[in-house]
Amino acid sequence: MTRIKVMSENLANKIAAGEVVEKCASVVKELVENAIDAKATSIRIDLLNGGLKSIKITDDGIGMEHDDALLSLQRHATSKLIREDDLFFINTLGFRGEALPSIASVSEVDITTCAKDVGTHIHIKGGKLEIDEPSDARKGTIIEVTNLFFNTPARLKFLKSEQYELSVTTGFIEKLSLSYPEIKFELTNNGKTVTKTSGSGNLLKTIHEIYGLNISSKMIEVKGSNDDYDMYGYVCKPEILKSNRNYMITIVNGRVVKNNDLNRAINDAYFRYKPDIKYPVAVLKFETDPTLIDVNIHPTKQDIKLSKIDELYNLILDTIKKKLYEELLIPNALKEEAVEVALPQSMLNDIENKSDFTINNIYETKDETVELEQQELELTINEETTEYKSVKDRILNPEIKLLNLQVIGQALGTYIVCQNDEGLYLVDQHAAKERVNYELVTEQFENKEIQTTDTLIPINIELNSADFIKIKENIEVLNDLGFKIEEFGINTYTIKSHPTWLTEGSEEEVIRNIFDEIINKDYKFDRVRFNNRLISTIACKMSVRANTRLSIEGMEEIIRELVRCKNPYNCAHGRPTIIKFSNYDLERMFKRVMN
Repeated sequence: MTRIKVMSENLANKIAAGEVVEKCASVVKELVENAIDAKATSIRIDLLNGGLKSIKITDDGIGMEHDDALLSLQRHATSKLIREDDLFFINTLGFRGEALPSIASVSEVDITTCAKDVGTHIHIKGGKLEIDEPSDARKGTIIEVTNLFFNTPARLKFLKSEQYELSVTTGFIEKLSLSYPEIKFELTNNGKTVTKTSGSGNLLKTIHEIYGLNISSKMIEVKGSNDDYDMYGYVCKPEILKSNRNYMITIVNGRVVKNNDLNRAINDAYFRYKPDIKYPVAVLKFETDPTLIDVNIHPTKQDIKLSKIDELYNLILDTIKKKLYEELLIPNALKEEAVEVALPQSMLNDIENKSDFTINNIYETKDETVELEQQELELTINEETTEYKSVKDRILNPEIKLLNLQVIGQALGTYIVCQNDEGLYLVDQHAAKERVNYELVTEQFENKEIQTTDTLIPINIELNSADFIKIKENIEVLNDLGFKIEEFGINTYTIKSHPTWLTEGSEEEVIRNIFDEIINKDYKFDRVRFNNRLISTIACKMSVRANTRLSIEGMEEIIRELVRCKNPYNCAHGRPTIIKFSNYDLERMFKRVMN
């Protein structure tokens, strides 16, 4: 009697399952890859308890006829390899014919599939066929796996928690979504969507759907090729490095692989751009002749062997390094913060269907807010005084008063450098002073407290005939502003008094700008719009310029005035006045912290 015997089909399948099916994610991987090979355009994965209780895969692929459905449950039965030579031209994710029979041998599998007019329903438990019957004619395949490892207790006890199994499955589906952005994927757990892609075919959009805006907005497109490989994808700017290699995703001929040579090339391309303990985010797809790769070196097909690896290494290294060199890689240290804007009631009454605004961060004010604030201005002294709103009512972020900014110097003759316990602040001295002057002039106009002063030497402004006539048409506007203007000879005006808010030494320049505002209007004259632009122009011309050296006392005075403003965050033209670099931002940029 011989001691060597041929194993039964069921026993062989259980042994194979030990290699193919390690965890819930292994089942999902094999079944989803089969769906992709079946030309599905939409794949849904429904899990119960992270897959520990149930795994259900629904696709809209080509489906199977009855006989093929039965054969798919037999070991080494496949439609993807026919001749030995086909092993050298593998263009599918699956090809061994081991996955489905291995899964069926250690679980309960329910299959509903249809390729033409009549569907097939099969139920198999522990490798034994229990149900074989016709079903509805829905094109595609639905496979549900339950009671995983119910008949292999040794394997069952190695399954981990629901959250761990779900995490591994989610990671795999995310990578597969990036590999096939043209396929719509949806993963749910206990009825709740975990991840979902649109199947748009746009790789960057899929990156955004998987990783979010923080990463997708900092990705750089890369393309390269040599005689044997074509490379395409996205790599990150060095400011969003990760603590592990899990975000370096490499895809070869549509197969997600973990290959040390590919990862080394990507990582080496960031040499001098990052610490050794940090790794880049990359999604790179490689296309090559199937004869140059061997996908049959790993039981789960997660690694492959690549021919001409040195040439591929140089392609990856040179392409990424060149792209990084071309990009502006200065990191943006700003953090977006949601701030609620409290507007005065007088503004709210003029806003149709709006009750509040939300500002994206403290550095950026909606243009509509500034325009509405300006539209409150009415500069005609004879008109009824507008009710004055207190600073408390108008301020956008009162916390600025509590910052206790300490001036420590000036940068580039333009930016006031401040600090406090929270971080570093850069203040644009011109924008800040412009905001101060804007509110100073506006407040005088709103309260009709325009004070005037006589000129020691009258200011004469000569114009051409057309411009002279335009000023004459709108002379009341200038009178309302506090100017005393008279005609003086041919096409000339003389200014004998002006408002006190004009900066000493810049009176003529500001007056000429006011004249230009009146002359250059190309629309029906609108007093409110004119006032808006006029006050902005006046404030700008009155303000300290960039590249002007200031004393510490002068800078401190600008900061004190700025924090008392109703809107200290923007100049009259909407540019930011102050930008914050938190302690964390600074330490992260200098790699003093690594998260």
